[in-house]
Amino acid sequence: MFKIEIPEKAKQIINQLEQAGYEAYVVGGPVRDCILGKCPTDWDITTSASPYQVKEIFSYTIDTGIAHGTVTVMMGKEPFEVTTYRVDGEYRDHRRPEEVCFTKSLKEDLLRRDFTINAMAYNDRDGLIDYYGGAEDLKKKTIRCVGDARRRFDEDALRILRALRFQAQLGFVIEEETKQAIQKQAKFLKDISAERIQTELTKLLLSDHPETILDAYDLGVTKVVLPEFDRMMETPQNNPHHCYNVGVHTVEALKNTEPDHILRWTLLLHDVGKPEARVEGKIKDSFQGHNTIGEEVSRKILKRLKFDNQTIKQVTRLVYWHDVRFGSLDEVSKKTVRRWASRISVPLFEKLLKVQQADISAQSTFMQEEKQQILDRTRLLFEEIKEEEDCLQVKDLALDGKDLISLGMKPGREIGEMLAGLLELVLEDPAKNKREVLEQAVRKKRGEL
Repeated sequence: MFKIEIPEKAKQIINQLEQAGYEAYVVGGPVRDCILGKCPTDWDITTSASPYQVKEIFSYTIDTGIAHGTVTVMMGKEPFEVTTYRVDGEYRDHRRPEEVCFTKSLKEDLLRRDFTINAMAYNDRDGLIDYYGGAEDLKKKTIRCVGDARRRFDEDALRILRALRFQAQLGFVIEEETKQAIQKQAKFLKDISAERIQTELTKLLLSDHPETILDAYDLGVTKVVLPEFDRMMETPQNNPHHCYNVGVHTVEALKNTEPDHILRWTLLLHDVGKPEARVEGKIKDSFQGHNTIGEEVSRKILKRLKFDNQTIKQVTRLVYWHDVRFGSLDEVSKKTVRRWASRISVPLFEKLLKVQQADISAQSTFMQEEKQQILDRTRLLFEEIKEEEDCLQVKDLALDGKDLISLGMKPGREIGEMLAGLLELVLEDPAKNKREVLEQAVRKKRGEL
């Protein structure tokens, strides 16, 4: 019999529920992950006990979503969601049921779930419970809705994005009937909250297969949740530097960077300004100012998707600077790299180099070797600058505002301007970042020498 190693605390919950006369199983994602040989991070439990019966059995519970049958059972400091078998009522908004009815049937409970691979249950006594062929679909690497696909998506349109996200994370394919239902019902994603859409899109982008965004485009999903990507897919790049249209270039760049959410969202949006900036020419197209346009479009997209301010700030700045050139191979020096790193900020400059690497790798071979040499030299010099701990920010100067006040300057704008001037001096020559040298520079600027 197939065996899952259930953590002791989850097993204890199941045992206590069974001893009280109820059924209980681990369910959904943990079962799927164990079959795939992965280690689950959460262990959800389903039971025939009602929420109030669960609360009677365990001493420390939290009413997480008691109206929908979910109670969080605390085992020490570790939470476990325990949900009563249920049958969902009518869905009118493509988001949540109008009502739920509790049931004593595990089979009915599993029928309401999204995909067969998430509709399996397990306990040590009964083994794997798989009424809808989830284990077989895992073998076939297939994502298939439980029962009628159109009904599943009609119940909760977010399942459309979840299907694509699982495809991206698992490297599976979506079964044909499920795919057809996605095409027909993608329009209902307009009823889903921006926060839920953001979460699923980010998981898709951070997966091993971010190119799944192309499937989302083909199935009409991005038309609803990210129409700007559709415009990118429809924008050619008749330019020697490129061999793909804007959208495909974007996807190729995405595939060539690490799964960091700032980097992946930056690569997704780095050329989002090109459709508007494109000027068609007889010999080649031009995209002048696409970085400036892209910065604003990116900000609108990220705000629409309810991203936090820090993510918005970093991604939009990287979109703005993604196309910056550091000069020819002969012109790139520690001095120029220090100035760029100081201007953009050290953490963002590190990310910018990764963005540019992914961008170059998704372009044509035209001048690619030269671009790569410039980027490699810039990266090498930047590493040396960090190792040498060169001053790149005002806060790293050997003098601060209090020191300037002690030298006779009054608090206010003049101090900020003086510190900026001292930073320029040090960026030119890091050896000048010494207190006595900077004090002398201050006196000279104030006409005291």
